[in-house]
Amino acid sequence: MDLQQLEEDARQAALKDIKNMLQRPGQLEKVDQFRHRVARKKASVEALLKTGMQNQLDGVRVGLKQLETCLQDVREVRQRMREVDRLLEGVPDIYDALEVVREENTKHSQYATAMENLKHIFNVEASVTKTMTLIDEDKLLNAHQCLADLENSRDDLLYELHKQPKQHASDKITLKRHFETVDTVSQALEKKLRLILSRTLNTVRKEPTVIVTALRIIEREEKNDQFALQQQKVTGFLPPGRPKKWRAMALNMLQEAVVTRIEGSKLEERADNKMWLVRDLEILRQIILEDLRVVKSLCVPCFPPHYNIFNEYVKMYHEGLSSYLDNIAKSGLEGNEYVSMLSWVMNTYPGVELMSHPDLRVDIQQVVGPLLRPEHLKSLEDEYLRNMQRNYQEWMTKTAETEKQEWFSDQPPEQEQYYHTSAPVIIFQMIDQHLQVTNTIHSELTFKALVMSIQQVEVFGQSYLKNVIELKEHHFRNRDQIKYFTHYIITIVNNSQQMVELAQQMKQLYWPKSRTEHYEDFEKLLNTFQRIRAHATSYLLEEAFLDMECHFNDLFTLKWLGSTISVDTICVTLLDYFQDYKHLRPNNFEMVINEAQKLLAKRYIRALLSKRISKSRSECEAITTKINQEAKRFKQCFEKIAPNLAMSDSPLDLISTLSALLSSDIELLVLDLHTLLGNYPSLSEDHIVRLFYLRNDVKASEVREKVQDAAKSKKAMVSIAKQDCIFKEIVFNDKLW
Repeated sequence: MDLQQLEEDARQAALKDIKNMLQRPGQLEKVDQFRHRVARKKASVEALLKTGMQNQLDGVRVGLKQLETCLQDVREVRQRMREVDRLLEGVPDIYDALEVVREENTKHSQYATAMENLKHIFNVEASVTKTMTLIDEDKLLNAHQCLADLENSRDDLLYELHKQPKQHASDKITLKRHFETVDTVSQALEKKLRLILSRTLNTVRKEPTVIVTALRIIEREEKNDQFALQQQKVTGFLPPGRPKKWRAMALNMLQEAVVTRIEGSKLEERADNKMWLVRDLEILRQIILEDLRVVKSLCVPCFPPHYNIFNEYVKMYHEGLSSYLDNIAKSGLEGNEYVSMLSWVMNTYPGVELMSHPDLRVDIQQVVGPLLRPEHLKSLEDEYLRNMQRNYQEWMTKTAETEKQEWFSDQPPEQEQYYHTSAPVIIFQMIDQHLQVTNTIHSELTFKALVMSIQQVEVFGQSYLKNVIELKEHHFRNRDQIKYFTHYIITIVNNSQQMVELAQQMKQLYWPKSRTEHYEDFEKLLNTFQRIRAHATSYLLEEAFLDMECHFNDLFTLKWLGSTISVDTICVTLLDYFQDYKHLRPNNFEMVINEAQKLLAKRYIRALLSKRISKSRSECEAITTKINQEAKRFKQCFEKIAPNLAMSDSPLDLISTLSALLSSDIELLVLDLHTLLGNYPSLSEDHIVRLFYLRNDVKASEVREKVQDAAKSKKAMVSIAKQDCIFKEIVFNDKLW
């Protein structure tokens, strides 16, 4: 350590501190204060140094004293070790001198052992006979005591032979042969204990002392096993037949008894009773519940606490039942047997009817886990859903074929206010029954079944639609072949509407609000039956309008100008057909009326635009009046058909709207067209030019020019008129000029 350097460093540090203290003139007045402060700090540091040095010196003094004491102890130990070495020098000589004594001691020990077991050596047969008699008389504690004496005698003698330096195999063989009947006694006692343990649940009700006796013997043998194993670690000697492991044997016998109890509960097969599985599972539930009650109330006091016998029995029944049900599942299930199995495994078994019963209160999931492995449960669920799907396919295919046969038959549909068949109700009743059943298992399975049901009904709908189209094509090839075509088409419309309503009810009942997946399947089902309904409705009207075809062809001809026969016939025909249409459900009836008005307006307007006649303006005014009268007649016809149905915004109003153009001044036509084209964007130039073909005083080029002017000045807008689509559907392939 460089003291000069340290002193120099201290000096520099002091100078630096002084510079910091005296940076401003006003600080010179405080020099005395700074000096006193530094003096106090210096005195404090010196006191700390003195104290530290004193403590260090005291520590060194104590250490020196301890070292001195240790040195004295080492010297004393060295002296004692030398004395021990001197004493041990004579040990080999003493060992050799005592060889004779050791041999005599060994002989004495053997003789003493032989003397102690003399009565057993000479009375082995008598003792064995006595023990067997005691076993037969069920005096098991006495029998076990006799057996223990015999085994102890044999084991002591064998141990003495084991201790000899020079062992002879013949001696051991002779001794074991002499005591070989002891093993027979042990086996007989074990067999007796097995028999008692196999009847534990019955015996504990009547004679619990028998169970206690058996368990006392087993526990004694367990202690003997532990002693023998401990002795083997020390001496290397293990008595014959050890360890017996009778405790493991006892638990194994209880397990076998449980398995026998479970398998013995089966009373019937599928061939004997269709409800065999339900009955079997119910019997199992009653048996297991009663047995576990006995275990909890009677066995628990009899068995040692470390057996934890109630939980052990729960595990035994759980494992035995799991294996039993697994075998049943592998052998194959049918129909509702899947539901019975799944419901019992997932609800009944862990529920209050069995394991969670107030008398048991077993949390089976916490104690042992699920009864069947998740993959086995999933396999059962998948097979159940496949089975359900096959049933749906078979039944719905058969239903579709039956309905098709009825359509072509000579028998009318069910004669009620609204024509229908029972198929929609039966289909959704079947689905509802399946979903109610799956609801007893768990909600996820119900959702899977619901989605699968929806998909199958949609497949049925596609098949149904195909059959409806085939029915229509067959009928229109020869309208005399199918006697009740109209009636069955009405039935199809009603059935389709009912299928949609029942599907929505089913969704309300079973579709979880939180689930969005597979929602497209439900929408697809609704769209399919809405499409069937629309197709069937169009077929109804197609048939009616076929009968009116010739009368539409007479419109706006010279024959039409002087007669009302065509319109009268059209109205009468509609009234006649709508007598049948009254068998439609209200929603469907309203839909058919709206479609009929739309179709009638379209056919009439098409005839109006078909350039069949051309007249002067004065004659066109009369034609306009006739058109308005016929439009009014059509509306009155529909009001007669459905007096309660509102006729506002009817498609038939388009007829009067177009007829008003015929009588308008050609110079003001642009204004009228501007309003008309604004309301009906689909009204084309060709339509208006064809309309004015009726007026021979107006040139087509002039009308076209007016239309173009009106089209340029109108604002682009989306039509809000429902009838605008009619003009889209009126298309002419021929050119007007």
